[in-house]
Amino acid sequence: MSALSQLNIIQVKGLSKTVNTLEGDLPILSDITFNVKYGDSVAVVGASGSGKSTLLSLLAGLDQSTHGSIYLDGEPLHELGEEARAALRAAKVGFVFQSFMLVQSLTALENVMLPAELAGKSNAKQQALELLEKVGLSHRVAHYPSQLSGGEQQRVAIARAFIGTPKILFADEPSANLDSKNGKLIESLLFELNQLHGTTLVLVTHDEALAAKCQYVLQIEAGQLVKNTNEAVANVG
Repeated sequence: MSALSQLNIIQVKGLSKTVNTLEGDLPILSDITFNVKYGDSVAVVGASGSGKSTLLSLLAGLDQSTHGSIYLDGEPLHELGEEARAALRAAKVGFVFQSFMLVQSLTALENVMLPAELAGKSNAKQQALELLEKVGLSHRVAHYPSQLSGGEQQRVAIARAFIGTPKILFADEPSANLDSKNGKLIESLLFELNQLHGTTLVLVTHDEALAAKCQYVLQIEAGQLVKNTNEAVANVG
């Protein structure tokens, strides 16, 4: 492992994403380069349609880039097939979606346990109970998503994201669908768990106040990285 990769849990170089349309190739992201150090908190900001969520999906291995490289904790994500990317996500990545993405037929406890059970962890139930207690939902373990408020569902989703003690947590507009009170609670919880576990936090947000709580900000405009408050941006003229 290189000295650079020992410092950076995420290394992105020359990353581009193009999709084919009836009108020809449509560039979504163009020549993006940046690094994220272990344990950092990073906000990805930009207007709707700028490519923020696409970048997050690429970093999490949910989608594949057209060009460029992504190293996740030293692993060449850009070289891996779908099965290998899924294994890497299971081992090192947590993801909090804007729309919660809970399994409706499972209780809060079962939703949180699911990733650990799929990974073959023997203490999945105990871990899930402890995490639900940390997010203030020990009294709701037997409730189904339809019986929970939006804020409670997002807290279940956060507990689920942390069940495997991921090295990296990606969050896509984690408080966008919540009222102000629950939004603040979710944001505080993300940073608390980030600091408690030393988990690297990368989140997409429109909220300037939330972005300001992160150690630095990546700003995307029209698919290009135009600002990186952690270092100079060399790929935008």
